[in-house]
Amino acid sequence: MAYTLTEGAIADINNGVQVPDPVLQILSLKPIPNNAQERFRLLISDGVFSSSFAMLATQHNAKVHSGEIGSQCIIRMDRYVVNSVQDNKKVLIVLDLTVIAKGDEVGRKIGEPQTYDASKVQGKKPAAPAPSKPMQSSAQRNEPAVNRSPARPANIGNVHPIASLTPYQNKWTICARVTNKSSIRTWSNSRGEGKLFSMDLLDESGEIKATAFNDQCDKFFDMIEVNKVYYISVATLKAANKQYSSLKNDYEMSFNGGTQVMPCEDESSIPQMQFEFVSLDQLERLEKDTILDVIGICKEVMDISTVTQRSTNRELKKRDLQIVDDTNREVRLTLWGNQAETFDGSLQPVVAVKGAKLSDYNGRSLSLLASSSLQLNPDIREAHKLRGWYDNVGCKTETVNLSNQRGSGGAGMGSNFKTFGEAKLEGLGSGDAADYYTIKATVVLIRKENCLYTACPSDGCNKKVIDMNNGFYRCEKCNREYDTFKWRLMVSANLADATNNQWVTMFQDQAEAVLGMPAQDIGNMRESNNDAFLQLFHEATFKNHIFRLRVKMETYQDESRLKTTAMAVNPLDPKEYNRRLITDIKSMMDA
Repeated sequence: MAYTLTEGAIADINNGVQVPDPVLQILSLKPIPNNAQERFRLLISDGVFSSSFAMLATQHNAKVHSGEIGSQCIIRMDRYVVNSVQDNKKVLIVLDLTVIAKGDEVGRKIGEPQTYDASKVQGKKPAAPAPSKPMQSSAQRNEPAVNRSPARPANIGNVHPIASLTPYQNKWTICARVTNKSSIRTWSNSRGEGKLFSMDLLDESGEIKATAFNDQCDKFFDMIEVNKVYYISVATLKAANKQYSSLKNDYEMSFNGGTQVMPCEDESSIPQMQFEFVSLDQLERLEKDTILDVIGICKEVMDISTVTQRSTNRELKKRDLQIVDDTNREVRLTLWGNQAETFDGSLQPVVAVKGAKLSDYNGRSLSLLASSSLQLNPDIREAHKLRGWYDNVGCKTETVNLSNQRGSGGAGMGSNFKTFGEAKLEGLGSGDAADYYTIKATVVLIRKENCLYTACPSDGCNKKVIDMNNGFYRCEKCNREYDTFKWRLMVSANLADATNNQWVTMFQDQAEAVLGMPAQDIGNMRESNNDAFLQLFHEATFKNHIFRLRVKMETYQDESRLKTTAMAVNPLDPKEYNRRLITDIKSMMDA
């Protein structure tokens, strides 16, 4: 079969001509190395010229993995954007495309294309192409129009895609939408005082975090608004600190004295916030502290409360929500500060969160961070689908509460309930991924030796500190010395049921639940009253709890062993436990 490419399209595009729906061949594609998000570079051909300065938008990665897009395939570029990254060099990002023929159908390179070099190609002027026959436009096909860079003021140079920015460039301008903006935060330490606010920026190619400090904070905070589009130029790029940002970019941006921000009037070509939602039934398989995007119906709203931050003694407002999705799972989501105070869940809105943090406190729970973004009833496909499910089905469906807050319908008992004997027989934890199960077990023995350690007092660090023997304690992680520390628990306990027993590691929250006392009080007790300390451990034995356990085979010094960790500990509710047993008996009788 003969295939016709749009000859000369690559030269025209590089010269600034908007070519309607060009038909090109992908000669090869390779993943871009050392990129935070998987992205593919393309070698494209129009039969006359070829160019490797092309990238595929990430929403099409699945088509690469499925083989629909591959070497020698022929595509029609329905929507694309071209930006300068260096002098005389352009990057073309394919946003939307139609696969006309797969590579195995074509089976050959069409024509003898030469590598396009603007300095060697003569006579190419930016004039509109004249197709030999009428060509249906994207608008006539009821599709998005070919993306043209927004009209920009005369003093704005070539616009670069966010994905192309590196610290090695010194002249660039981006056109991006502000999808999230923090409040102004202040700090005070040995180096001085200051303030800052941060924002998330988005264009067709990707996202990046930007932060404005001190003078720039004063200059730009009131000017910049969420969901508005701006031209931004002259800022410092550095390696991204993944601890404070969930955006998939190797770099982040800091405003400096030369930073310029100008509103963009034409916002239509810049996308809205992008999500990569994780369904709630996946939460138990993910590691603690994972940053993720979730969407759910606000099923219940708790009253606002005040908590005191341990590290600063500062009071914080918080509000807990219960969100549910169409996997029939619900989970607790915690809001903080102004979002907690202003949240209105009376109409059970759809809640979409970008960058929530996963916790294993009392099962599984989610919390917003300073960098998180929350939207209510967003106009996206996933929200409309979830709304329809809940109004017609979900509002009457029994759900499993991953946060173990309530016991209605047996939800608080957790999922995948097993005995130690069943877990061993099924080989849980022996695969590549960790396994999780819930068990009713008795605490038989708790090792008191090495159950406490002195930890960094900085909020969220918890790293063991070194006693400098001069009244100060050094944290290597924070690279600081403190005049105090906090006690942390890491307890090894033997648990048993009627079928077997198992040594289990319990960290701070879980150990406190078993011992019935905060770690700080336990540490002080050990220092001041050893008899009471020993009695505390004695009284904690031979008591029943509901444990959520994680099991994984680990190898240390060529020796493999099964490591079991308690992810949650809850008191045993006899009525709820008996209901679960009755349900299990009935299901076995019906089988």
